[in-house]
Amino acid sequence: MTETLQSADIHRIQRIIPHRYPFLLVDKVVDIDGYSTGKGIKNVTMNEPHFQGHFPGKPIMPGVTIIEAMAQTAGVIVGAALGLEDKNALIYFMSIEKAKFRRMVVPGDVLEMQVETLRGKPGAKMWKFGGKATVDGELACEAEFMAMLDLPADAGA
Repeated sequence: MTETLQSADIHRIQRIIPHRYPFLLVDKVVDIDGYSTGKGIKNVTMNEPHFQGHFPGKPIMPGVTIIEAMAQTAGVIVGAALGLEDKNALIYFMSIEKAKFRRMVVPGDVLEMQVETLRGKPGAKMWKFGGKATVDGELACEAEFMAMLDLPADAGA
């Protein structure tokens, strides 16, 4: 891919990936470099439903939702690079490896997720990514994960 795409706002994100409230976990993606890298931004707010029970009196973003936010960032990067807007693509988790959590993520934080493609190319169904999520430059989570890209027969990526 020779074209560098710069960003995806919330409207473009919703045209690429199928996630919606309460499970849309990325607000924008910037610094998209083809299908290679990009940075997702998630503004963590107290009104998110998982904070009602995780944990009462001490709201902490669940680690699995941080990894999901990184995966959604990866989906947007690939979808933007491959022109998958309005194609009804679905992306399924296949594996999560080397997940480590280093810092709590709480309401008021801005979660930045740097994601890179480790394996995958246009036309591939299986993709592997590496991601690091930070708050104020401090590592909160890192993981490698695989996903399968499922396009409807008439989508033609």
